[in-house]
Amino acid sequence: MRSDAIEPRYLKMPHVEKGMAVGLFGGSFNPPHEGHVLVADIALRRLGLDQLWWMVTPGNPLKDHSQLSPLRERLALSEAITPDPRIKVTAFEVTIGQNYTARTLEIVQARNPGVHFVWIMGADSLKSFHRWQNWQRIARTFPIAVIDRPGSTLAFLSSVMAKTFDHARIDEEDARALAYRPAPAWTFIHGPRSPLSSSALRQREETKKDTGNK
Repeated sequence: MRSDAIEPRYLKMPHVEKGMAVGLFGGSFNPPHEGHVLVADIALRRLGLDQLWWMVTPGNPLKDHSQLSPLRERLALSEAITPDPRIKVTAFEVTIGQNYTARTLEIVQARNPGVHFVWIMGADSLKSFHRWQNWQRIARTFPIAVIDRPGSTLAFLSSVMAKTFDHARIDEEDARALAYRPAPAWTFIHGPRSPLSSSALRQREETKKDTGNK
């Protein structure tokens, strides 16, 4: 990915102040949709966040890139779908040259001392979380908020992550304190769920093209 194809403002980490509670919500967002926005809104509200970084990744190492839209396009769509000024759309991973979450979070931590970060993920991602590179290191870097997603409410309990870090789970009622807890710490947050997924939206668009519908 050529960084000169991306607006410079997306290539820097968003500005934060010491003492802030900041959510980190990463993904390929291919494309971004209302389900993603719902996760972000729930995280902002239930975790009491001052800011949420909507981290559009150059590419997910665990996913096929053949249908991956250009990063510039995914950034523009993300910006258009997230009107809340507390949500900061960013692609700073291009600048630091990282595709792996564990190393990205360590860099974020080193560059922002005194800021309370929380890693945010949908419950659907929790099932494969143990296949991420250095996944346990991720859990030991920042607290994690797992947001409910359709079909994943019960499945998350059997995930490797939930079993491995069962001792570090905090009650959902204490979610606003999560950012200030030392890692490992995590919680599962129930809430309104959207059935939308990026893969379903891509399939819908492909079907439209095949049938000639607009």
